[in-house]
Amino acid sequence: MDNTVIVAIAIGVVSVIYSAAGQAGGTAFLAVMGLAAFPSLEMRPTALFLNIVAAGYATWRLNRHDLIDWRFLANLAVSSVVFSFIGGLIAFGQEAYSMITGLLLVVAAVLMIRQRVETRDEQRHRSQWATIGVGAVTGILSGVSGIGGGVFLVPLLITLGWCTPRKAAILSPPFILINSASGLAGALSTGQVLGANAFFSQSPRLPERPLGLRSV
Repeated sequence: MDNTVIVAIAIGVVSVIYSAAGQAGGTAFLAVMGLAAFPSLEMRPTALFLNIVAAGYATWRLNRHDLIDWRFLANLAVSSVVFSFIGGLIAFGQEAYSMITGLLLVVAAVLMIRQRVETRDEQRHRSQWATIGVGAVTGILSGVSGIGGGVFLVPLLITLGWCTPRKAAILSPPFILINSASGLAGALSTGQVLGANAFFSQSPRLPERPLGLRSV
């Protein structure tokens, strides 16, 4: 079977799993592309592009039902959009990028496990500067790695007591969309390119988004 078809099928399968958790799937996209031996200069922009499509569709559906807290999202995005662009400007060699991405994938996995066991429901006061700080940290991680940032944001919001798990999950798609668009702009401006599979692999993924939205 052609490698392009295999990658597309793999991305479609993992998208179902990630959509159930309210994520766009950036970590899975990077893992699949790493196994498929994508060049480092293609992995990050391709993952960010896939995030934009997935998170864009999820954001559109959430916004139709007026579920997104745009004011809180704006406080997070004011710094994350800048730092994700800066992160996208940073280009690593194949070995360095593989090491950084591998480490962040492990961290993301730990945070997702923590998110599953975290049950805190109370909402604490959040200062504007602290919110900007969280946005900056998740933004730079998003731009550097190609992960949309939602997998870092959601556990942080829940652990800090700023959001209920449901509200944090709802904020994730638009946050991923903003970070991914900014990070992609930064990456493309340095000469990084989208992989050949980026457009083809979208076809099996779009129908699966409603599953994740209903689970929010």
